[in-house]
Parts: sequence; C-alpha cells; structure tokens
Amino acid sequence: MSPDLYFALTLIVKMAVTAGFVLAATVIAERVGPLIGGLVATLPIGAGPVYVFLALDHDAHFIAQSAVASLAINAVNVIFAITYALHAQTRSRAVSMTLAFSVWIVLSSVVLAIQWTFVGAMLVNVVVLSLCLWVARPLRHVRVTGFRTRWTDLALRAALVASLVGVVVTFSFRLGPGGSGILAVFPVVLLSIMFILHDRIGGPASAAIMANAVLGLVGFAFACTVLHFSTDAFGPVIGLTLALMTSVGWSLAVLLARRHGVAV
Repeated sequence: MSPDLYFALTLIVKMAVTAGFVLAATVIAERVGPLIGGLVATLPIGAGPVYVFLALDHDAHFIAQSAVASLAINAVNVIFAITYALHAQTRSRAVSMTLAFSVWIVLSSVVLAIQWTFVGAMLVNVVVLSLCLWVARPLRHVRVTGFRTRWTDLALRAALVASLVGVVVTFSFRLGPGGSGILAVFPVVLLSIMFILHDRIGGPASAAIMANAVLGLVGFAFACTVLHFSTDAFGPVIGLTLALMTSVGWSLAVLLARRHGVAV
C-alpha cells in the first residue's frame, strides 16, 4: 500500500471515529437539563480523540506543549461561550453566533501570536474563569424543553467534527504544537449546539447550556494541566488517560455538589 493511500485511509478512520464520539455526546447533551448538557458538551469528546491521533504521530514533548496552547485557548472558549450566552437572551441566532465567533477569532489570533508558558496560560484561565463564572451564574437556570433530533442535525455535526480532525491531523506537522493545541480545542461542539438549539428551544435555553459550559471548562483547564505535566513524565498514554479522568471527575464532582445543594 502506498504511503499516500495509507495516510488517506487512516485519516478517514480518524475522522469517522471522532465524529461518532461527538454525535453520541451531543445527543445526550440535548436530552437533559442545561447543567448536564453544558458539562457533557465540555468533556474532551472532540479534543480527546484528536490528541490521541496526534500522539500517534508525535512525541511526548509535542503533546505536552500542545496542552499549554490548549490551556491558553480554553480561556478564549470561555469568553466565546459567555459572549453567546449574553447575546442569546434577546438576539437572533445569527447575531449571537456571529458576535461570539468574531470574539473567538480575534482572541485566538492573539493567543497564537504569543509563546505561552504554562504559568502564563494558567494565570489567564484563573482570571477569565473567575469573571465569567460570576457573569454566567444568573443565566444557568432555564428549563430546556424536549424535542426530536433530526438526521440532518446529526449529519451537520458529524461533518463539522470530521473536518476539524482532518485539518488538525493533516497539518499538525506544519502547525507545530502550538497551532495543533489550539485547533484541537476549536469549539466545534459548542458551535453545533448553538446553531442547532437556538431556534429550536429558544435563545435563553440554549444560552443556559453555554452558561453551564463555562463551569465545565473549569474541568477542561484542569485536564490540560494534568496532560501537560503527566505526558512529559509518564508518556502520552498515561497522560491522556489521566487528563480524561480529570475532566470526567470534575463533571461528576459538580453534579454531586449540586445534588447536595452546594452552590457551584
């Protein structure tokens, strides 16, 4: 088998596997309340498989440095989610998403231009998350009505996620760890939820999922931190496993805290 054909076949498999993970997770997110929906949407269901595939092509140091870039862009994703949540209260889907994504593009360009250290990326996350959690608190509690997912919605999400994986895997050698880390956490799941749910359940209900997603992105920041330190020390397999456990553990802790009446 020629190298080009082998690359094409493996790329197709990678795109399909990742799209399947994201489809399953987003369907779950749409059928429950905004808290669980927001937490599920921010699990590393998109970034996780992309990182697995990057680990197959790159060494541990590449993955560890990519995690720093992902941590930096996590703060941008937080601002992206809260920008949409604020505007979706009264504005249309087109306006809300356009404003939020414009902010993401501008801030991501700034992130890409900076040579990040772990300390710098973490400090930015602490500041941004502290402010945005406060802003998001009154937006979280909106009842989400049930609805039926159409096959066209699933096809759209599958295409978006598969395209992201294809871009990251194909250009990761050219992008380097910084660019790969940023593209790996491109908010494709959040975008798809905004696009599909805004007109179907209403702006405030869709915004409530994004407001709770801010809480979930705290766990993603912890996961990036664990990935950065554990990958260099123990290798990509252990690093990725511990990062996933961290993200899932944070979401479970939030759910348990809410169940016992603890404000988070």
